[in-house]
Amino acid sequence: MEDTKEIKIFANNIRKNVIKMVTAAKSGHPGGPLGLADIYAVLYKKVLNHKPSDPDWEDRDRLILSNGHVCAVRYAAMAQAGFFPESELLTFRNINSKLQGHPSTRYLKGIESSSGSLGQGLSVAVGIALGARLSKKDYKVYACISDGECGEGMTWEAAQSAAHYKTDNLIAFMDKNGIQIDGFTKDVMNLEPLNKKFAAFGWNVLEADGHNIGSIISAFEKAKTHKGSPTIILFETVLGKGVSFMENNPGWHGTPPNAEQEKKALEELEQVTA
Repeated sequence: MEDTKEIKIFANNIRKNVIKMVTAAKSGHPGGPLGLADIYAVLYKKVLNHKPSDPDWEDRDRLILSNGHVCAVRYAAMAQAGFFPESELLTFRNINSKLQGHPSTRYLKGIESSSGSLGQGLSVAVGIALGARLSKKDYKVYACISDGECGEGMTWEAAQSAAHYKTDNLIAFMDKNGIQIDGFTKDVMNLEPLNKKFAAFGWNVLEADGHNIGSIISAFEKAKTHKGSPTIILFETVLGKGVSFMENNPGWHGTPPNAEQEKKALEELEQVTA
C-alpha cells in the first residue's frame, strides 16, 4: 500500500532527524521521540486536519503535547510536513531557537500549548475540547500523553472531567513504553491495568501496536467516529525504537548520543527500507 510506504519513510526520516537534533544540542530526550515516530508520521501524513501554510487556521485539529520533553518528534514531523525548513531542526535547544527543549507558543506557531510539567496536558485538552463545543466547532482535539505521567493525580481529574462532560471530540493517545526517567514504570509506580482504569472512568479505550502503521491508522479512524465519550488509544511502543542499542533501555530516556553513537544510530536507520 503506497500510503503505508510513504508513512514508513516519513517515520524513518523523523528518527534520523531526532538523532541529529539531540546530538547537535548535546542535550535532550532521544528515547521517547524514536518510539513515537510511527505515530507522529501517521498523525501528520494521514490524521490531522491542518495547514502548514496557515498554522493558526481556525478549523485545524488541535494537538496537545503533554509530555513536552519528547518534542523533538513533533518538531521533526512538523518540519517534514512543511511548517518550517528542516534545516532549522539543528537549532534545537539553542537559546534563540524557535525549537526549545519544551514547546512554547511564544516561539513557535503550529503548537497549541506550552508544555513541560508532566500531567497537565490532558486537562488542557479537555478545556480546548469544551471550548470547541461552546464555539460550535467540529475540529478534533488530540492529546499525546505518557504512561509515566499517569502517576500524577491531575491526569485522573482530567479523565474524570472529560468523561463527565462527554467530550467525544477528544482523542487522547498514550506512549505506553513502560519507561520513565527513573526506570521502568512497573518499578517506579505500577500503573496497570491502565485499560481498565480509563474504562472505569468512562472512556472508550482502544489498544494498538504503536509501530504498526495499519494498526495506528485503524485506531485513529475508530476513535474519530466514536460518539458519547472521550477516547484513549493505548499505543504499545518501544523506547528508542529503530536504534538497537537504545531500544527499551531507560538510560536513553534523556541522554544525548555522542558523535560515535550518532554515527552508529544513523547507519542503522539508513538500512531501514519501507
